[in-house]
Amino acid sequence: MKNGPHRTLWDEYAKQMTPWTLKLTEIEGQNTADEHKKLAAKIDPSAFLFVLDEKGKSLASKNFATKLDGLATEARPVQFIIGGADGLPQIIRDKAGFLLSFGIQTWPHMMVRVMLAEQIYRAKQILAGHPYHRE
Repeated sequence: MKNGPHRTLWDEYAKQMTPWTLKLTEIEGQNTADEHKKLAAKIDPSAFLFVLDEKGKSLASKNFATKLDGLATEARPVQFIIGGADGLPQIIRDKAGFLLSFGIQTWPHMMVRVMLAEQIYRAKQILAGHPYHRE
């Protein structure tokens, strides 16, 4: 991610995640097929995989926190995949433990990364009983 306001926000959320670790890995390919191949190779088979997809299910922040808490209890690593401009192939979507949607709108990738980081941070605050989250 290039330096700029999106990167600054990402870094702020990532810094506040202790003891959780928030790591961003960007995959670039020479073409869409190459990108998908490289992305598939990065999927940890032991991880619970969230795939962000406009056809996925939206979760309220508290429900998202509960889902993450359950995965932490299982001591499973968690991975999130945000597709490229051409979306994700069905083979990667099929590996998802959960198809997650941030709504039916189309969001720029840089914003989705920050929105995801914020929701993970919010989940952490909800689980800690911190007043950051208000309903």
